[in-house]
Amino acid sequence: MSKPEIQFLEGPSSRWQDFKFVLKVCVEFIRGFRALNFIGPCVTIFGSARFKEDSEYYDLTRRFAAEVSKLGFTILTGGGPGLMEAANRGARDVGARSVGCNIVLPMEQQPNPYLDKWVNMRYFFVRKTLLIKYSYAFVIMPGGFGTLDELFEAMTLIQTGKIKSFPVIIFCKDYHKEMIEHIEKMRVTKTISEEDLELFLVTDSIEEATALIKKCIRTYGLTHLAKKPSWILGEKL
Repeated sequence: MSKPEIQFLEGPSSRWQDFKFVLKVCVEFIRGFRALNFIGPCVTIFGSARFKEDSEYYDLTRRFAAEVSKLGFTILTGGGPGLMEAANRGARDVGARSVGCNIVLPMEQQPNPYLDKWVNMRYFFVRKTLLIKYSYAFVIMPGGFGTLDELFEAMTLIQTGKIKSFPVIIFCKDYHKEMIEHIEKMRVTKTISEEDLELFLVTDSIEEATALIKKCIRTYGLTHLAKKPSWILGEKL
């Protein structure tokens, strides 16, 4: 986390300092919009940066990303190592487009080598907004705090009608068993509704997940942006 961000999150500061922070956030959003505006419809795959290439989850993520790519989607990830790399690599395996929103961290997170395009972000909330903005589906692979944050952000936005009811797919039933049990507890105690259980699919099957995304295509279509980049604005594909 950058020093200005730490200072902002500490609490009240001068109006001038807050205003400068808002400007930095606006600049970051604009950079992200410019970088990702022409990448086409995406499926965003979330997952831990900590799993290595020999992990069963790495192999699963890579194979799933390849299958989804064949449907015409760009694979969008957080751009880092681990399961993000696996997803981008799966897209690369089948010649599909592979894009990342990489977060800049003190312990460095470098963009993985399977990206066709990426943008470096300083702020997690900006990065998360961009990952959600361009996606037709959100896929949750095994991960930690960040992955769960992204899962529940997506489900909250769908639940409250802020975005369309795009598929949320949670892979690996055994890994997520306790989380699903807690969601069921929320249903029983009525902190969520019965219909909220329909917001997501829990599966171990690439075929089942791919079928749900195909259904999404039938519902919403699969259209690429028709407009072309503006050379006046310095835009690029």
